Order: sequence, then C-alpha cells, then structure tokens
Amino acid sequence: MKSHDEHVQAGHEHSMHEGHGEHAEHADHSAHSGHGGHGGGGVNAMAASATLHCLTGCAIGEIAGLMIGTAIGLSAGWTIALAVTLAFFFGYALSTLPLLKSGLALGAALSVVLAADTLSIATMELVDNLVMALIPGAMEAGLVNVVFWVGMMIALTVAFVAAFPVNRYLLQRGKGHALTHEYHGAEPVQQGFRRFIPAFSSGALAAAIFTFMLGGLSVSIADELGSDPAPAEQMEMQGH
Repeated sequence: MKSHDEHVQAGHEHSMHEGHGEHAEHADHSAHSGHGGHGGGGVNAMAASATLHCLTGCAIGEIAGLMIGTAIGLSAGWTIALAVTLAFFFGYALSTLPLLKSGLALGAALSVVLAADTLSIATMELVDNLVMALIPGAMEAGLVNVVFWVGMMIALTVAFVAAFPVNRYLLQRGKGHALTHEYHGAEPVQQGFRRFIPAFSSGALAAAIFTFMLGGLSVSIADELGSDPAPAEQMEMQGH
C-alpha cells in the first residue's frame, strides 16, 4: 500500500498534469481563433496590403497598355483591351514571382494566383475603366495631357477603395490573398533559376508608380504651359 505522502504527491502531479493540459488546450484554441480572425486591425492591414499589391500590377499594365496603344496608333477600344490584358498579366506576374521564389512549381503557383487574385483584379479593372470613361476627355486624351494623368490617379484611387472590401471579405473566409500568405514567409530558394527571381515589395512598387505618374503629370503641365497660348490672336492677325 502507498504511504500518505505518496498519495499526496500522486494527487499533486495529477492536478498539475490536468491543469497543464487545460492550459495547452486553451492556448491552442486562442491561437486558432487569432489565426482565423486575424483581429479587426489584422484583417484590414492584410486587405490593404493585398489591394495595394493588385493595384501595382493593374497600374503597370494600364499605363503600359495605354502607352503602347497610343504609340502604335490603336483605336480607343483596342487600346483599352490591351491595357486590361496587360493589367491582368502584370497583376498575376507580381503574385507569381514570390511563390516561385519560395520553391513552388510554376503550375501550382499559377493555380494559386488565379484563385487568389482574379476577383480583386477584375474589380479594379471594371471600376478603373468605368471611372476613366466617366471623366470627360480622359479616354481620348494623349499621354502628354493633364486630363489623362489626373484621371488615371482618380480612377486608380477609386479602384483601390472598391477592391479593398472585396479582398477583406475573401481574407476573412480564408480565400483571396490568404491562399498566398503562407508562401510569403517561406525561406527563398537559392538554387537554379529561382535565385535570380527578383523580390519586389508592394510599397516600393507603389512608390515607383506614383513617382512615374507624377512625372507624367509634370511633363503634361510643362507641355501645356509651353504651348502657344494665343492661337486665336495669330489667326486674327493672319486674317488682317
């Protein structure tokens, strides 16, 4: 038979084991709840980052498409079609690169990106082009035109606001950029072609695009200020 001290010690160890188990279970539950909800601020921050990420690709594609379309003399409809196509291309590309760098195969990376980004990019493109169509003269304006650059800035801003709740909704349900989130923290693969894949942060890309657009706006303003301000007066003089 066990002595009194042995019974007391056994009871104490059993209590500690149960308490530890309950504590671990509670910690696991808390961790799971925190991961699932990410917290209000966490979801908003992730949604903003995901939206900015999509916006950078859309902006690159839109500007590149409009520049190419204008340069080769495409009609407005074909120029818009080219811009939208390039917006999807660059949007998908910017999301695929970090997945490839983390070691994911190209096919698997593309399937994840298509599921994660399509709705967000589609929302942005729809809103962006709708706003540009509603701004008088924005679609017909050339690249060296203040209306074009101001219209593009307004359109991209409205597109960001429109896509943010879409990304937030998807993240809360474990979809959208939540599908790519687990790969972003992975250790980059430094072998083969993957070591040459560049890493672009959304913030740096957004800053570069904003700077480029400001440059385009500045050139347009300078061009308008440098153009002949009084063509009507010249025509009047020629008439006399």
